[in-house]
Amino acid sequence: MKRAQLPLNALRAFDAAARHMSFKKAADELAVTPAAVSQQIRSLEDLLGVELFRRTSRSLILTDRAQMALASLRQGFEAIEDAVSTLEAARDDGTLHLSVSPSFASKWLVPRLERYYQQNPNAVVKIDASMEVTDFAETEMDLAIRYGAGQYPGLHAEELMREEVFPVCSPALQDGETPVRTPGDLVNVPLIHDDSSLDDESCPSWAMWLKAAGVTVREGQPALHFNQTSLAIEAAIAGRGVVLAKRTLAHADLRAGRLVRPFRHTQSVGFAYFMVCPRAKKDMPKVETFMNWLRVEAGHDWAYEI
Repeated sequence: MKRAQLPLNALRAFDAAARHMSFKKAADELAVTPAAVSQQIRSLEDLLGVELFRRTSRSLILTDRAQMALASLRQGFEAIEDAVSTLEAARDDGTLHLSVSPSFASKWLVPRLERYYQQNPNAVVKIDASMEVTDFAETEMDLAIRYGAGQYPGLHAEELMREEVFPVCSPALQDGETPVRTPGDLVNVPLIHDDSSLDDESCPSWAMWLKAAGVTVREGQPALHFNQTSLAIEAAIAGRGVVLAKRTLAHADLRAGRLVRPFRHTQSVGFAYFMVCPRAKKDMPKVETFMNWLRVEAGHDWAYEI
């Protein structure tokens, strides 16, 4: 089939339906009705003379021929997205649009930005602090810093920092009426829970950590729960208890003496922080400059013993 005859809308509908295995979810993604998606698929099947889905009362099943073609189709759409990103870069205004999580922004990135501006006085960085997954195709985002397993299909992803966790508390709590010097002392103080880590399968909860340390928490022990890491850390700084903290996000407060490690017990986790961007934007000067600066900052962090 010639390029001018390619049914791009129908192919988009096929791609979306195959990814979601649902006409309804594909319709939500494409901002059309399920009936419109179904009609696009029917027209594509009629045009090609090939059945793409076997429809049952409860589900869709890709045919073998459709499955064979799907990988190439997706590569084609990714190439188109890269080409569009390259064209969009030509009208770049110099502003770096960056997506990060709120806790990473407040506890790691923002305190360091002054050094970036000292090196790049004319730079403009617009930060979107959000937990939402970045859709580079639908937004003007140039770069994202994401915490995860590093699986970002179709994008350039580079590991920035590994992660590990350990208990931290305020110096006042460590030396207070009920000192915290050993893991066993944790039964006498409130435990602060970072519930945002519940989505991180590689990160231990307090229950897992205490079990590994051979500590049994007494019934009715006070506890505080927060849905953002930065809030859990601030509660620990205020002396409200001990938090199981990620090294990267507690680093600045440990160096400044606002937090201490009551005992040396560290557990590495499988997730890490990644710099993620469209392949077409990786070599843009503003993106390349910022990524280089991030690499230096991350290297300084891990070279400093805390």
